[in-house]
Amino acid sequence: MALITRDVDRFQAVRPRLEAIAYRLLGSASEAEDAVQETFLRWQAADVERIAVPEAWLTKVLTNLCLNQLASARARRESYVGRWLPEPLLAGDPMLGPAETVEQRESVSYAVLVLLERLSPNERAVYVLREAFDYPHREIAEILGMTEAASQQIYHRAKKHVTGAKARTEIDEAAARRIVEEFLAAATSGRTEPLVRLLTQDAVSVGDGGGKVPARAKAFEGALAVAKFVRGLFKPSDAKRAHVGGVPEIYATTASGEPAIVAVVDGRVVGITCLEVTAQGIAALRSQVNPDKLVRATGQWAAADHGDALYTL
Repeated sequence: MALITRDVDRFQAVRPRLEAIAYRLLGSASEAEDAVQETFLRWQAADVERIAVPEAWLTKVLTNLCLNQLASARARRESYVGRWLPEPLLAGDPMLGPAETVEQRESVSYAVLVLLERLSPNERAVYVLREAFDYPHREIAEILGMTEAASQQIYHRAKKHVTGAKARTEIDEAAARRIVEEFLAAATSGRTEPLVRLLTQDAVSVGDGGGKVPARAKAFEGALAVAKFVRGLFKPSDAKRAHVGGVPEIYATTASGEPAIVAVVDGRVVGITCLEVTAQGIAALRSQVNPDKLVRATGQWAAADHGDALYTL
């Protein structure tokens, strides 16, 4: 059934919200875009005049498409080369969605996206819809085909898994830049001691290269091990430049709600490292270097002025 302009406009009005939901559910911008496009195709084929509340209908279709995607993703990730990490989104990306409340900002933080991977598809869906978008359990139950009591129970279980981890510190953009600048100063000092002081004793560092870029799948664990790794990582070398096809310029920004280090070569984002910050220090470094997961970031990077690089490798 062909849609008239009004019906296309109704979908476009909801699209940003759908994309934000899908990104939180899937941890991948490209997969989120595919899920939203499939939702549009379902909308195009539906008798939209009989749909009383379009946003509710579209959210239900999208969420169930994402649940199916999550079920198949688990099997695919078993054969994924190295460690799978979510796709980080740079500050200002509309797919990050609403950020008016602490809960909304927390739900899209990179650390939480990693934790969401541990949940079952239903737990993830309930948590995202309730925590990030404030859907009442009555509506969540309708979307997922369960009772309201079951939705409440699943939400409390999911929230316990997510918030039971180390308490994170909310940081504004100015503070994030200061943290990255301090971290880079320590990383490029040639010594491990300044880095160790910034890290928690149980700090970890892990990367996702997707088998396309070298990245250590097994995490470095402990402040000293992480500090030694970072010191070597930020030591300039011709081999590193040859590997990425130029001289990496290092910038400070935020990505998926966390302080982030962005490496750029000739306008192309080649790496994003998100720093998980707690009251005790930097608890985790998670580096995304898989080029497939940096395509959107490169486009977003090109659309804004980021000033001068803080460092070159």
